[in-house]
Amino acid sequence: MAALHTHPDDIRDLFSRAMSDMYRAEVPQYGTLLELVADVNAKTLRADPPLRACLEQGGELQRLGVERHGAIRLGTAEELFEIRRVFAVMGMHPVGYYDLSVAGVPVHSTAFRPIGEEALRRNPFRVFTSLLRLDLIQDVALRAEAAKILSSRRILTERVLELVGVFEAEGGLTPPQAEEFVCGALETFRWHSDATVGFNTYRKLHRAHRLIADIVSFKGPHINHLTPRTLDIDAVQAGMPLRGITAKAVIEGPPRRKCPILLRQTSFKALEEPIVFKQNGSDNAVGTHSARFGEIEQRGIALTAKGRKLYDELLASARRDFQIGAAGMNAAVYEVELSEHFRSFPDSWAELRSRGLAFFRYSATAAGLASNRGGPLPSCLDELIADGFLRFDPIVYEDFLPVSAAGIFQSNLGTDEQKNYAAQSNRNQFEAALGAMVHNEVELYECAERASLQRALKQLGCPQIALA
Repeated sequence: MAALHTHPDDIRDLFSRAMSDMYRAEVPQYGTLLELVADVNAKTLRADPPLRACLEQGGELQRLGVERHGAIRLGTAEELFEIRRVFAVMGMHPVGYYDLSVAGVPVHSTAFRPIGEEALRRNPFRVFTSLLRLDLIQDVALRAEAAKILSSRRILTERVLELVGVFEAEGGLTPPQAEEFVCGALETFRWHSDATVGFNTYRKLHRAHRLIADIVSFKGPHINHLTPRTLDIDAVQAGMPLRGITAKAVIEGPPRRKCPILLRQTSFKALEEPIVFKQNGSDNAVGTHSARFGEIEQRGIALTAKGRKLYDELLASARRDFQIGAAGMNAAVYEVELSEHFRSFPDSWAELRSRGLAFFRYSATAAGLASNRGGPLPSCLDELIADGFLRFDPIVYEDFLPVSAAGIFQSNLGTDEQKNYAAQSNRNQFEAALGAMVHNEVELYECAERASLQRALKQLGCPQIALA
């Protein structure tokens, strides 16, 4: 990259901070949420020095305060294609394919995020990006009307697209161009209270699915939440009502554990916001719409394919054996039941590693480096660890869970609404619209683990030892 170009990591950092400032101005409760999360994180770190040490070792501590993920919903293949180009300017790549139709939400999705170790450490900003499945709108006439509405909108300015072209042609943007790009791209995700449809059309879309109305009825893909990362989501869940925030009834994902796995998420309910609808004959001019909400996440360790299979089986059995009411009834009982179902999932780092259920980042210890200078080291990975020459720390799960994402969507777009779409995963269709293949998240974690082990073993002078 030319010296005059701003690094994509820096553009991403500028954009994520600008997005957070914009959303805080638009949704004041988001600011309250950030304060609560900061307080909980500070208290957790004070009470748990080993956790602080682990975060410092893995480079996680410095990114904690800036870490966010956002979510947007797109309407057309063209929009997905162009947004991929925009995120590429910020060093963000599509990772994972999520079919949410299996959980009653008519979209399929990916997550745009950085993938390199240094890029994640700089700023792990992610945007969960969903594309509407028009084919899942059963009313043929409504499907055609939604397609026509979407075909007439443009979610990106001409200048932003010009700057994307400059980036692609020249390999980067100058600092002034990067600042202009960030300001222009921000407009795509800004909230607009003027609908692009009349009230009658909105009502038909809303009856089909609230999320369809949210995607089709507005100028662009307004950011519908920004999510800070907490170290204790249960404390945040308990603290929200004390700060005037109505929390979701149930935390999505795995139960509370000593060794967190994957991703736990909760949120506050979507705002009822005033909307001005287009005047068209007898259409009403004013109404309300629920779209934007606050979300919090606690990230745990990334699981191997074997670990993820066990997780999916246990979660499915818990949901099969116990159902939560539409308004969150029996939520406390569900959490107890969930913990019981997960008793068979190991809850120590050592057992998770020995059973091949999770990914770890290896590093040579000071004792290991000193022993290497004084003579030969053990020739077995487990012995290196047992002798204190090699340490392993959890690799943070950087991605998402489709069942959890659907649970958040449904909670904030009407918990009593359950659509039954047949499982219609269509990754090929999604990637064709995207104009690229999505990265396999498990392969990314495998590469990160392998690279860390090779680096550590080389430092110890025993590069011939392989990861079992």
